Amino acid sequence: MKKLLSLGLLSAVLGGFAGLASAQDSQLDLIAKGKQVATAADCQACHTNAEGGKAFAGDYPIQSPMGTIFTTNITPSKKYGIGNYTEEQFSRAVRDGVRPDGENLYPAMPYTSYSHMSDDDIKAMYAYFQHGVEPVEAPTKITALPFPFNMRIAMAGWNMLYLDSSAFKPDPSKSDEWNRGAYLVNGAGHCDTCHTPRNLMMGEVTSKPLAGGMVGPWYAPNISADPVSGIGNWTQAQLVEYMKTGRTLGKNQAAGPMAEAVQNSLQYLPESDLNAIAFYLKNSTPVRDPADKQAADSFGPKQVNVENGLRGAHPYNANNTIIGGAALFSGYCASCHQPDGGGSKNQAYPSLFNNTATGLTNASNLISAILYGVDRKVGDQHVLMPKFGEGSYVGQLTDAQIADISNYVLTNYGNPDIQVTEHDVAVLRGGGPVTLLAKLQPFMAPAMVIGVVVVLLLIFWLVRRRKTRTR
Repeated sequence: MKKLLSLGLLSAVLGGFAGLASAQDSQLDLIAKGKQVATAADCQACHTNAEGGKAFAGDYPIQSPMGTIFTTNITPSKKYGIGNYTEEQFSRAVRDGVRPDGENLYPAMPYTSYSHMSDDDIKAMYAYFQHGVEPVEAPTKITALPFPFNMRIAMAGWNMLYLDSSAFKPDPSKSDEWNRGAYLVNGAGHCDTCHTPRNLMMGEVTSKPLAGGMVGPWYAPNISADPVSGIGNWTQAQLVEYMKTGRTLGKNQAAGPMAEAVQNSLQYLPESDLNAIAFYLKNSTPVRDPADKQAADSFGPKQVNVENGLRGAHPYNANNTIIGGAALFSGYCASCHQPDGGGSKNQAYPSLFNNTATGLTNASNLISAILYGVDRKVGDQHVLMPKFGEGSYVGQLTDAQIADISNYVLTNYGNPDIQVTEHDVAVLRGGGPVTLLAKLQPFMAPAMVIGVVVVLLLIFWLVRRRKTRTR
């Protein structure tokens, strides 16, 4: 009898250990899935300061038309991060843009896309951030937008206009691959957040999905299926290669925010997800920009060698001769991109023709690449083009010089119908175009004061009038 009891007790103990081990394995699986979801959602790119910040510790400055927004610490630090968030509070912040204290987040946090994420993905991501990320005990800079943009309560009204909080519903008439791509592009991967144009109130123009838009000084190009304005002339394999490596020969190379997306997110996605995204984009609604005459990557070589027009132009001992687009291109660009614009042999420094950066009707990415450089790490490959804007260790170029180089490149290797001005460069050097709403900001407070005074005077007049009638 004792032997049977002992065996029973041993069996119960072993069963308990087995149950505990099973629960631990299940939790580890959930955390691993959460890491995959957070990678697809590209959380690290925005919540990690590129200047040596720790993972997910925040302090990344986002240049918005309304001012600089600093991202928050989303590590499990209970003092500075989200360590005290419940799963429900985490879900509400991610999908509804509302913090546990009831304050609204700014839509620089792409909750308008994350709102379509599934309950399972939110649960897994919560487990990852609570148990799979190292807490960082460090505060972040406080976002302080000018009045009235600092009134977060106004975001409640904005959400009523532009937040679609409906869950993603697969289209039964489409394939599993299409539905997975739709979920990633418009949900977790939030491609639509950057690549869809914005209206006056900074809401997405839903009638032009994925038709392109400015993100600070960079242009997120049209990625709809249109063969001229979008990626309709790309193959699915080329799109996958671009997302995986950050470049595709004869098409484009990732820079700015897209380089961050490739570096921190896209290169780590499984091939099935990359193919799903590419398949969905190839089958998306085409949106054509009337200004586009031909595909941006179709501007081919014109057999122009910059050195042919410069040799012998000045005495060998002349000074101050690097003036004009050709001389500036020769002095600052040709050593890497080659005198004929063909790029290096391995295309680490890409060709300047058959290149969407030079062939678009929007020259922002060409200008910003010169101003801010290109810095992209994929696997063991590090692509680096030095910047020629503020703080350059190569040479700080003026707005006029960058405009001259840009126009030389556009005329000889890209879209010759586009001309860059000093003002264009100055706008991008300052962080990007200022929207009408931001331009009106200095007048909003006085207008509100005048409005209050007018209302008070009207009330006073009505009261006086009523008193006069009752006498």
